[in-house]
Amino acid sequence: MSKKILMVIASKNFRDEELLVPKSLFEKNSFDVVIASSSLNPSRGVLGTIVTPSILLRDVKANDYDAVIFVGGNGASEYWKDATAHRVAQEFAGEEKIVAAICIAPVTLANAGLLKGKKATVWPSEAGALSKQGALMDKGDVVQDGHCITANGPKAAAPFAETIIRSLK
Repeated sequence: MSKKILMVIASKNFRDEELLVPKSLFEKNSFDVVIASSSLNPSRGVLGTIVTPSILLRDVKANDYDAVIFVGGNGASEYWKDATAHRVAQEFAGEEKIVAAICIAPVTLANAGLLKGKKATVWPSEAGALSKQGALMDKGDVVQDGHCITANGPKAAAPFAETIIRSLK
């Protein structure tokens, strides 16, 4: 049975390549990809890509997937203090599944309590937000600590996806 990956995008202003590059690599590796958001309305990326999510974040159950990925872009801040996003991330972590985030999205994981005492990276403007929640900051483009994988921005999209793929195989 193929692995199933949930990618969470903001309802607007997700970072296009942080969704599209990993999604393409996951599909090339025969993983099923499902897009979730806080709304089922079409979402526009900062570079103009339009994606219609297929599931509401509130309806996600971790046992239906092998990994969850929070996509960055300035819209990702909608999940920083969102109880539903925190619950989803915590459920995946509780089941020892891959929990990943790129760009500014690692702030969601930090605020959900998942990065305390773990090595992580983030878009430079948000390093303080991770440190404040007890993350051990790492300057790497992609950082894995156990089941948590973080990346610092669009240029890291491919190595981020490759790290997730290796972890799921």
